Amino acid sequence: MNMSSEADDTHCSMAVNTDIDMMVKEEIEVHEEPVLCQDVELSVKQEWERNQCFTSYPSNSLLIRHQRTHTGNNPYQCNHCDKDFSQNSYLIEHQRTHTGEKPYQCNQCDKAFSKYSYLIRHHRTHTGEKP
Repeated sequence: MNMSSEADDTHCSMAVNTDIDMMVKEEIEVHEEPVLCQDVELSVKQEWERNQCFTSYPSNSLLIRHQRTHTGNNPYQCNHCDKDFSQNSYLIEHQRTHTGEKPYQCNQCDKAFSKYSYLIRHHRTHTGEKP
């Protein structure tokens, strides 16, 4: 990494991939001092602190998905409104608010739900089970 002279020491001159999911961890590990990376437009010190939640994941894809909670990167966009989501499954659940789809049917009555968790909660009305 080649940092410029004193005047430019607050900015990162490192060329990075624009895909924040792939680059945040590498970018953070390179810097020891807080600098502003122009490509990321986030303070590296802030990112470093937010990414130090000490969680581990069995696969890189799960780690990347988790990192989106820290970076705010929401690549899944609703085509009905301006909302975006960090995971495709969240987008699918959200889109049901627009379409009215309710794929989870109660097997004891004719109620249907847009989310599986709503069906589970509803089942308790039949069983009397407390959460």
